[in-house]
Amino acid sequence: MAAPFISKRDSLADKPHPPEAVEPAACPREALNRLQSEKLVVSTTSRGFRVAPFSEEEMWDAIETRIVIDCEALRRSLAKGDDVWESRLVAAFHALMLASGHRISDAAGDPPADDEQLEERHYEFHRSLISACGSRWLLDLSAQLYAQTERYRRPSLRDRRYFKLERDVATEHRQLLDAAVARDAGHAAGLLARHYRETGRIVKQILALGPAEAPER
Repeated sequence: MAAPFISKRDSLADKPHPPEAVEPAACPREALNRLQSEKLVVSTTSRGFRVAPFSEEEMWDAIETRIVIDCEALRRSLAKGDDVWESRLVAAFHALMLASGHRISDAAGDPPADDEQLEERHYEFHRSLISACGSRWLLDLSAQLYAQTERYRRPSLRDRRYFKLERDVATEHRQLLDAAVARDAGHAAGLLARHYRETGRIVKQILALGPAEAPER
């Protein structure tokens, strides 16, 4: 898939970064250099910066690497997490479920206005799972890999066919919560790995379907 070049009209806010991963940059060049260091954009001598091209191989590499990092962080988090961590995790799950209930999954409808809130809460739930791991390196690597995998997931969410594919994400999240609260590290890690791979499978299906037809007016 060809990658478009970044113009002045492109918003860095549209790039898939977790909330705490982006700080105000002194200038657009500094922001672009940071995105380049995170492999989200590439630069050329003649045309400046462009969005890094999509690649199924790259997507799966990012997913599998994220599994290695996040599953290790999850195991440590479950071993070290206290009652405060557990209560925050449960609260994050509850907030995610409330936002999920507001999502309009009608494929013929317009994208719901509260999708960004849902995505923020989705990120916060996954972040809460590993937040007690005690390793800044693991948390930072997790955030970087989140940004890499969201490059593929977010565009797929804009395709209304995404929500017609069979998947019960709410149950997957509930199972993750239950395993985490039970401090069953092995089961929780297996669920998390399956959750990430299932997302990759769905994105692959969407990409294989080709461009969606515009809805009739």
